Amino acid sequence: MIETEARTLLRGASLRVTRPRVAVLSAVHEAPHSDVSTVLSLVRTRIGTVSTQAVYDVLKTLVDAGLARRIDLPNSPARYEGQSRDNHQHMVCRSCGTIADVDVPHGSPPLEAPQDHGFAIDHVEVTYWGLCPGCRTDRGRQDPKSVH
Repeated sequence: MIETEARTLLRGASLRVTRPRVAVLSAVHEAPHSDVSTVLSLVRTRIGTVSTQAVYDVLKTLVDAGLARRIDLPNSPARYEGQSRDNHQHMVCRSCGTIADVDVPHGSPPLEAPQDHGFAIDHVEVTYWGLCPGCRTDRGRQDPKSVH
């Protein structure tokens, strides 16, 4: 994402345009599924000195404004990606932690809870877990029982 696009998105969300916000928004679009340390590194490459707390604050602001999405996975630091307005879900490798997007076909009905317990459901997240191709290959090499 180029800076002019980031500035336009920030203005469209009625957010003040600042160098850290532009840099963080650009980073989460260019490196989806990044943790805070990766975003921080990318931002520092772009604008130089910026505090870790400033990046956390900007990420929270972007998520609250709907410009970024926070991905919370068990036993993993929060990950971030630019909000794409599509309805994708995620696949996660149990071994290396790689995250890949899974497209939900356009027009597919949203998942519904079997019982809503009185909730007004506004969002559903599905995470698929398994082994990525690289880890499956590595496991095959390590586990003689898996060789036929």
